[in-house]
Amino acid sequence: MSEVECCPRFDPRPWDGKMLEWKDKKFIKDRVLTFFFMPLNFGGVMKRLDGMVRKAGARIPDNLCLSDHTSKWNMDVYLAVDKEILDVENVTLSGRFLSKVYEGSFKDTGKWCKDFEDYAKSQNLNIKKWYMWYTTCPKCAKKYRRNYVVIIGRVS
Repeated sequence: MSEVECCPRFDPRPWDGKMLEWKDKKFIKDRVLTFFFMPLNFGGVMKRLDGMVRKAGARIPDNLCLSDHTSKWNMDVYLAVDKEILDVENVTLSGRFLSKVYEGSFKDTGKWCKDFEDYAKSQNLNIKKWYMWYTTCPKCAKKYRRNYVVIIGRVS
């Protein structure tokens, strides 16, 4: 019997060291509670958003979900969608975004952030806003034996 796929397998190649140009890229936005940056209700928020997307007959391009850690106590999540969704905050993002893929334990997040900052500087870019993309849930990261995280920064 095949295992049920929760999160699709992530291909890092299209996202590693890339410059993305977004013009009015559609997202729906929600908030996740955190305790010292560790998400508490991420799964529940994602299930709710996924249900709204399905009900609207919409898609989630690239399975993209950006996390903006606004404090130790919460983070905003931006789930990419291909059309506006009712009963949730719809937002758009525009600009130039630099992306870089990392793989490993979340304890390395500080190292990844420092590397991303150095990488942006090496490209003569200034980071205006940071987002983290946790590409798979913990169960799927274990199943695939890969925990990919993409840092995406709006740059100038």
